[in-house]
Amino acid sequence: VAAGPLLSSFSFSLLRLALLRLFLGGGGAPPAPRPGEVALDLCCGTGDVAFALAARGAVVTGIDFSPAMLAEARRRTGRPPVTFVQGDAMALPVADASVDVVTVAYGLRNVADVGRALAEWRRVLRPGGRVVVLEFGKPPHLAWRWLYFQYLRWVVPVFGRLFCGDADTHGYILESLVRYPGQRGIDERLRALGFREARGVDLMGGAMSLNVAIR
Repeated sequence: VAAGPLLSSFSFSLLRLALLRLFLGGGGAPPAPRPGEVALDLCCGTGDVAFALAARGAVVTGIDFSPAMLAEARRRTGRPPVTFVQGDAMALPVADASVDVVTVAYGLRNVADVGRALAEWRRVLRPGGRVVVLEFGKPPHLAWRWLYFQYLRWVVPVFGRLFCGDADTHGYILESLVRYPGQRGIDERLRALGFREARGVDLMGGAMSLNVAIR
């Protein structure tokens, strides 16, 4: 999960919640990956999501733009097998209609062109394939959004300075989130591209979000 070391345990707790909603919660969520299904985990970071998918029997490729992140992922031994490849989420080295599941956790807001990325993911998905996006969100309640953004603006950089020696380590989160269309915007873009059953799930009052859709 590409959210930085300070947020790694927090992010993974949210990831586990999101995976439970996605794979076990029902309520219209896409079905769990079946053994042998092909999954792409994009902006894979050190591989948390990729390894979780592989543990369910999926054939997983993790793709990230950062060689350093991929090197760390490859060093994680004793995990289910995952292939890690350097690549761009907007131009995947993958054939058309060859993937069953595309996931991205805390990475979509850092992509230069969100619309282009979503269209690319639709290209590689088979009919009936699922896309799942776990990301920082924009709370719909304005007061909560203001408090949340103030926290990201002032408190998170202090943590970055104290624990990582660099305020910018996590200070970029707010900047990237301001540019990000948020969970409602992602839902609209997925629908416009022809995805079916697109929906957004607010976590923590919308401070985090889960977008899911079917090709």
